[in-house]
Amino acid sequence: MKANVYLVGAGPGDPGLITVKGKECIQKADVIIYDYLAPPALLKHTRKSAELIYVGKKGGDHTLSQDEINRLLVEKAKSGGVITRLKGGDPFIFGRGGEEAEALLKAGISFEIVPGVTSAIAAAAYAGIPLTHRQLTSTLAFVTGHEDPTKDESSINWSSLATGIGTLVFFMGVKNLPNITKSLIDHGKSPETPVAVIRWGTTPRQETVSATLDTIVEKARAAGLKAPAIIVVGDVVKLRPSLKWFEARPLLGKRIVVTRARQQASDLVGLLADLGAECLEYPTIEIKAPKDTAPLKQAVANVSAYDWLVFTSVNGVSYFFAQLFAAGKDVRDLGHLKTAAIGPATAARLLAFGLTSDIVPETYRAESVVAAFKKEKLKDKKILLPRAKEARPILPQELTIMGAKVDEIPAYETLKAVENTDDLVQQLKDKRVEMITFTSSSTVKNFKALLPAKDFPALIQDVTIASIGPITSDTAKELGFDVHITADAYTIPGLVDAILHFYQKD
Repeated sequence: MKANVYLVGAGPGDPGLITVKGKECIQKADVIIYDYLAPPALLKHTRKSAELIYVGKKGGDHTLSQDEINRLLVEKAKSGGVITRLKGGDPFIFGRGGEEAEALLKAGISFEIVPGVTSAIAAAAYAGIPLTHRQLTSTLAFVTGHEDPTKDESSINWSSLATGIGTLVFFMGVKNLPNITKSLIDHGKSPETPVAVIRWGTTPRQETVSATLDTIVEKARAAGLKAPAIIVVGDVVKLRPSLKWFEARPLLGKRIVVTRARQQASDLVGLLADLGAECLEYPTIEIKAPKDTAPLKQAVANVSAYDWLVFTSVNGVSYFFAQLFAAGKDVRDLGHLKTAAIGPATAARLLAFGLTSDIVPETYRAESVVAAFKKEKLKDKKILLPRAKEARPILPQELTIMGAKVDEIPAYETLKAVENTDDLVQQLKDKRVEMITFTSSSTVKNFKALLPAKDFPALIQDVTIASIGPITSDTAKELGFDVHITADAYTIPGLVDAILHFYQKD
């Protein structure tokens, strides 16, 4: 029988740790009911029409009680459609997934369990702690650090845990850390036993404090560790100094705003995240086809009349070929043309359609294309330049001076995006942003327009500004930004390299 409800483990925090099946359940859901610890980035995979319902529980502050969540699941399931219940970690490991499944069963609703990567395993692994090790322990126990307060007495056998299990992992136990350590020591665990407390495991906010059973309370308190966190007790914690890998990433914990269009942001976000950064996506531009597509359609219809095809961006390539294919043509219709591309990303996109670039300038700006064309005989040559509706005029002007006949055609336009502006302003007010990245002049202009003018100086005070190149930097400076980083190579990898160098020299 096909399930109405999927109880899905969202994993421990790193959105990359969602299972393939879990992601599929998110993508096909009509309703998503999600928790506080479910990575927000996973919600990008939802359908636009999906209803999103937050039922997070955070340190005693419950949006809905568990009984109310159970009733909501049943109610939504009876309304029809696919319901995905997205739970942090694994739904059946201290996730109350069993209670939710029982409620669905009682209501006669079909369900399916999709396991997730539990924080106990993942957070420990990201902290460099193997929970089992042949030379250290072959036994492992998961323990709640926060038992049901309605129970008359504890169901935890502290004596067995203290003396019979090699590695202990406590969930939701930070508030109870003094009681946990005391109970273990009182029941025979050596006070010298290594302990690690891992907060926000697998995320850029991950923080780990290591000590021994008799000193961890004071060290965790001094570090200000709070929930969400797990506690690992056992000799395996000794391996952390040599095996820790995640916290050694150079940009760990840096909160960096990405202003690129959402459909283009993934490469920059991916590169920064791989270095440990926490990326805050606030797209300031949206890429769309121009309102009037007639000029591009006409240019494509007459493509055989051109000698050169010049692209200044990946977007120009994509929108040109979309129109080419829509007209019933393909790359064979371009066989007589020479091509030029600004930058390796644009050249790579062109190559994906089967065309190599005859000109790829040494630096990635219009002036460099002009310089490269000086080696070509352009008198009376017809050049098709499909690009952004509003772009710098230098390229068509200089090519015209060289004798070429240039048709500058709008292939796409960049529109101002207004998305989560209030949240962005609040992040800046709270001084929770360390860096803002700009990848074009339009991202700068639109970002500035999103901020309240009177608050602008205070909002960007002490925020590092990183720009993809000198033209973007000049725009930023004109608009009142202090630019701290300008990439030498005007590409996304070049920008990331410049950011990395900036932080490494500190």
